[in-house]
Amino acid sequence: MRPVRRGASPQPDDFAPYKDAQPHLIARMGRYCSYCERRIATQLAVDHIQPKGVAAYADLIGRWENYLLACVNCNSTKKDKNVGLGDVLLPDRDNTSAAFAYLADGRVEPKVCLAPAVFLKARDTLALTGLDKKIGLALDENGKQVAIDRVSQRMEVWATAEVTRSDVTSSPGNDAVRRLAVRVALGHGFFSIWMRVFDDDPEMRNRLIDAFEGTRDSGCFDPVTTESVSPAPNPDGLAFGGKL
Repeated sequence: MRPVRRGASPQPDDFAPYKDAQPHLIARMGRYCSYCERRIATQLAVDHIQPKGVAAYADLIGRWENYLLACVNCNSTKKDKNVGLGDVLLPDRDNTSAAFAYLADGRVEPKVCLAPAVFLKARDTLALTGLDKKIGLALDENGKQVAIDRVSQRMEVWATAEVTRSDVTSSPGNDAVRRLAVRVALGHGFFSIWMRVFDDDPEMRNRLIDAFEGTRDSGCFDPVTTESVSPAPNPDGLAFGGKL
């Protein structure tokens, strides 16, 4: 889950309607779901971290600090679940890159090295938007099984990232190939998969951190080694930030 910095609100008052915040959020964080990391060309929703359907959070409906971006799948799964800011790891205030392991088979899991209390928060974060779901299969018109969900999309992007990495490593010193690799990553999304596949290439990882909007500003990656900085600097001083 890519850590991001949303930054200060572009206006002094709350948003009314709240959907007016969308272009500002996209400009700050890119056209990507804040949870599953997919690139969403259209219908990227303004997600209320603490849900607008819960009466206790009614005063946060227009609040900039309560917004992330979400795809239809993550938004509908999260829906009106009560979100305690201290109970989950959130990409706008925690170093979520340090919390989850992305695997070639499409799974996302809490890292086993996490302290027990943080491990539980990571597990609950995946459950919040259904990122812990298993692969879903359907039959096409020929009776062949077809993968149709976020797990299968992660597998497809992993394969694309592996091919792209091969292109980069086979052309050492070729800046054009590296620039193209970044464009391919931006076109697909799934920042964490690209970072994992290029795990041993700090130069490419730095290019990815710089290319995906709002990532460098989070302060969650060392500018030289690209290793995770934990706990998150939480530069905007958000409530319950820096849990990891």
